[in-house]
Amino acid sequence: MGKTKPLVAVVDDDGSVSRAIKRLLRSIGIGSDTFASGDEFLDMLLSMPSYRPDCVILDVQMPGLNGLEVQRRLAGRGLPIIFITAHDDIAVREQALAAGAVAYLRKPFNDELFVKTVRAALDSNPQT
Repeated sequence: MGKTKPLVAVVDDDGSVSRAIKRLLRSIGIGSDTFASGDEFLDMLLSMPSYRPDCVILDVQMPGLNGLEVQRRLAGRGLPIIFITAHDDIAVREQALAAGAVAYLRKPFNDELFVKTVRAALDSNPQT
């Protein structure tokens, strides 16, 4: 049984980026929770086993755990992951996609492409 409103977790240390993504998602009827670090997001998952977003948007470069490390720790949970980054490094992109990320977008990204990417990720998740 799917939820009525999908939930996306946005993990980015840049508050303005998180707020912009949250607004964009809300405008298309998708709920979101924002986290300022990978540690904060993983702590939420561990402390609340019932917390299960339908998709995770991860910044690559963050203080503490970077996006690739968070992705590694989420392995096996079946969560679609979309990476966003201001620093497009081809080796990092290949590593993220090889580990199962559904997309890797460079900031600033086109809103239409972003929305299409999120919808595709949500459609690929049998939980939604």
